[in-house]
Amino acid sequence: MADQGFEAGETTDRGDDLQIANTTNPELYRSEHYGMAGFSCPVPNGRYVVKLHFAETFDEITGPGQRVFSFAVGDRVFKDFDVFARAGGAKRAYIESVPVAITNGRLFIKFEAEVENPEINAIEILPAETQ
Repeated sequence: MADQGFEAGETTDRGDDLQIANTTNPELYRSEHYGMAGFSCPVPNGRYVVKLHFAETFDEITGPGQRVFSFAVGDRVFKDFDVFARAGGAKRAYIESVPVAITNGRLFIKFEAEVENPEINAIEILPAETQ
């Protein structure tokens, strides 16, 4: 689905010529949602794997520590998350897979800025048994 379910923030498109390493699906990483406070999506109750797709594509981020944020998926909290550091550099795909149990019919992801804005390129919500 297109960009839906976000609380606040903006989107940007980096263009079809942007090269992204470490993926066979670079088009996922050529646009991003940034500056958001949260994301929610209705899903049936059950067990899922939520795959959060990240790549540092903002030209002004040139090293680790220049974009740091926290996020929570269900009861899993990721503090001091640094896309550049996790991916091993700029324009490199990184996927964080998070198992989650939905009990209220809705997936919630909360984002909190620390240094610069939080950013994400794509979110996949997959039934746990397919993993």
